[in-house]
Amino acid sequence: MAEMMQTQAGDPGAFRNFDLSRVPSPCFVVDEVAIENNLSVLADVGKRSGAHVLSALKAFSMFSLAPLVMRYLEGTCASGVYEARLGREEYGGEVATFCAGYKAQDIDEIVALSDHLIFNSPAQKDRFLPNVRRATHPVQVGLRINPEHSEGEVAKYDPCAPNSRLGMPVSQLDEAALEGVDGLHMHTLCEQGFEPLARTWEAVCPRIERFFPRLNWINFGGGHHITRADYDRESLVRFIKEIRAGTGLEVYLEPGEAVALDAGILVGEILDLPRNGMNLAITDVSATCHMPDVIEAPYRPAMLGEADVGHTYRLGGPSCLAGDVIGDYAWDHPLKVGDRFAFLDQAHYSMVKTNTFNGVPLPAIAIWNSETDALRIVRQFEYSDFKSRLS
Repeated sequence: MAEMMQTQAGDPGAFRNFDLSRVPSPCFVVDEVAIENNLSVLADVGKRSGAHVLSALKAFSMFSLAPLVMRYLEGTCASGVYEARLGREEYGGEVATFCAGYKAQDIDEIVALSDHLIFNSPAQKDRFLPNVRRATHPVQVGLRINPEHSEGEVAKYDPCAPNSRLGMPVSQLDEAALEGVDGLHMHTLCEQGFEPLARTWEAVCPRIERFFPRLNWINFGGGHHITRADYDRESLVRFIKEIRAGTGLEVYLEPGEAVALDAGILVGEILDLPRNGMNLAITDVSATCHMPDVIEAPYRPAMLGEADVGHTYRLGGPSCLAGDVIGDYAWDHPLKVGDRFAFLDQAHYSMVKTNTFNGVPLPAIAIWNSETDALRIVRQFEYSDFKSRLS
């Protein structure tokens, strides 16, 4: 997260015209037009640069839109056996899987599902390389490296922070570590533009270039905000072209947030309006259950139609957690029980991180087309979804 402790950026886009009463509350509403616009940008970068662009399921795994995603991108990247299976079953194309630690009982299934299998350490690679070599289809082996060059703005989200568990430190990389390896993976960014990627490459390239002749590809992972309006896409295209020409390697990108950036909202409803030193509002949207990054990051999500000044309320969820607080927001009118509101830019990460702590219901999921105004509810959750997670 690039904007910790600040309001999370969010472009309301066409949602300014969306009637919040059309969906149940709470509800994620995703604009398929905005998704397609993002995908078109990513596909254009891939086409002009020659990069392979994969959709990171860890950020956005709304498989009801998989056919749309696959009209533009080459496949998916997964973080384990379940995401790899989802990528293979619902998306198709290439499946590149990385996990910080694979379990022996899962590895054969993961191998069967994956086209690229990326290991976090040489030890895991050596342990499971025989499984890869028994595969009945070609599987490329990758090794994640830590460039030991930090561009992260917050240590919690910086894979190159001191003592990071993610990736082999590049200073330890040698020929033995690369035995059986086809490519290198490096994920170092979080919601960032092109310049941090360029600086990272400038720092790491001299330390790995001697290995290029034995490799087939390099994967720059995710964290690239390629679809953000101010992203320098022309420089990214030139950068990838130069790497492909200068190294002979294929280049992979794994955008996640960029696929769904500014493409979804989370609709909620005011349940109660107590007062304790200030105006409070209890809502059916929970930070801890529906937007856990609000607490974990932390950040303050932007709100659709928020006023600069006016009637200010501290919004919090229905759970028993005292810290289930979303933030302070202003309206140009006093709130009433039953009023609807919406948080912006909630299609990525929030949806995949929801949980049922306290038995708080999960938000419904809807797809809206901002051009035709067509709306369909694709999923509503029930008591059985809560109970099935327990024993």
